[in-house]
Amino acid sequence: MNDGVNGVALAVFIIFFLAVTVIGFMATRWRKAENEHSLDEWGLGGRSFGTWVTWFLLGGDLYTAYTFVAVPAAIYAAGAAGFFAVPYTILVYPLIFTFLPRLWSVSHKHGYVTTSDFVRGRFGSKGLSLAVAVTGILATMPYIALQLVGIQAVLDVMGVGGGENTNWFVKDLPLLIAFGVLAAYTYSSGLRAPALIAFVKDTLIYIVIAVAIIYIPIKLGGFDEVFGAASEKYTAAKAGALVPAEAGQWTYATLALGSALALFMYPHSITATLSSRSREVIRRNTTILPLYSLMLGLLALLGFMAIAAGVKVTNPQLAIPQLFEDMFPSWFAGVAFAAIGIGALVPAAIMSIAAANLFTRNIYKDFLKPDATPAQETKVSKLVSLLVKVGALVFVLTMDKTVAINFQLLGGIWILQTFPSLVGGLFTRWFHRWALLAGWAVGMLYGTLAAYGVASPTQKHFGGSAKEIPGIGEIGYIGLTAFVLNLVVTVVLTFALKALKAPDGVDETKPSDYTADAGEPGVAVELPPATAGSAH
Repeated sequence: MNDGVNGVALAVFIIFFLAVTVIGFMATRWRKAENEHSLDEWGLGGRSFGTWVTWFLLGGDLYTAYTFVAVPAAIYAAGAAGFFAVPYTILVYPLIFTFLPRLWSVSHKHGYVTTSDFVRGRFGSKGLSLAVAVTGILATMPYIALQLVGIQAVLDVMGVGGGENTNWFVKDLPLLIAFGVLAAYTYSSGLRAPALIAFVKDTLIYIVIAVAIIYIPIKLGGFDEVFGAASEKYTAAKAGALVPAEAGQWTYATLALGSALALFMYPHSITATLSSRSREVIRRNTTILPLYSLMLGLLALLGFMAIAAGVKVTNPQLAIPQLFEDMFPSWFAGVAFAAIGIGALVPAAIMSIAAANLFTRNIYKDFLKPDATPAQETKVSKLVSLLVKVGALVFVLTMDKTVAINFQLLGGIWILQTFPSLVGGLFTRWFHRWALLAGWAVGMLYGTLAAYGVASPTQKHFGGSAKEIPGIGEIGYIGLTAFVLNLVVTVVLTFALKALKAPDGVDETKPSDYTADAGEPGVAVELPPATAGSAH
């Protein structure tokens, strides 16, 4: 790693960073609404985005600094086990094709802004809605933290922020700068800011990946040399492999399946979905989003290339930024660093907006101020979006950043426990609301305690997301084990509570709500927030 500052790369990075910051602030004028003081406008972009904007927004939402930094870093450090991110993004699209259009339709019909809005309307339970909201906020903070780690890794490689031995303020200054910029334009422009910036971000990422996947192997002597060097390194270190070892196959499979089930439970995924203007936009996007998975597979190979290029870093998260600095001309390294940095800002903005919407609609309005006006809701959501980023900073400053992928996997353990309430509720009313709440509690408790008990060489607690599966003896993803326990408790208690004729709550939806499209009679395409709130 260079000791000094890479001036050319830093200058290019700053130019792009300033450009997207300006775009972020200017976004408030894009498709300006008559009444911008509502969550529909600030938090969902007026529910007006078409196929093109939605594709970039969802792509910018799902393919993040985690994609660019943590996935190749996992492959650099542990081999093919890190490729679990590729099959899970392939599994997720057929899954979401079945339920996202239904969620869009019922949310448009009733003016739902969050998943918790839907859960409350479907099961008539504020308690279950609160559980989903709290889980969403909790799971989002480590995910935002991962984005900030990506920015810090890039700036560290460029020589900004110092190394691990630098005093804490200077070392973490990149995170504080990122927080300030992100907080400012998110507060000002809402969802319109990341929607506009996503165009820049995805264009840069595609350019960098296209160049990297051709240029770097040519400089290294071809892919034979790349895979050969990686195999030699794993053999010598007796850690990692070009294919998952038999002992790790359960971990690989459960990580892929659990992550696929969890991905669209995250509040930011749903926020981007509900910002679309029609049901057909969602269906169309689930068929073309797999193009991003092709990019992810190519990007993951960068971990092997870093090994072949002789990249030596103590923190694996620095491997890919360092590879770019070593292999690219300084000006193009700056472009690549900008792609990572902007790739962190876009999802972090959407995540903070989504978490803020959950707090405002399902904690503040439901429990603290039921008569809140749309303007008050919007103001509270803006303020909470700042607090969520502070929480993310706490994750970054207190947890081990050398295994940053654990940030995302830890959030996945929690958010997966909302699957029965959300996806189950979209297809059936059979589950009892109290059973769903009990199942959620069991899954959350087991998942958190199990993850707390996992140690790593650098961290005593929360050092990983895999542990022995009770009754099977194989090592698997804690989130999926917790989900199975959650589902078993939910089903058993539903039978028991129905037998006891426990009150089942009022369902405010009807079957036709789940297939309605924009413009159909009775569908609230631009439902005013005050009306939407009163429906609950």
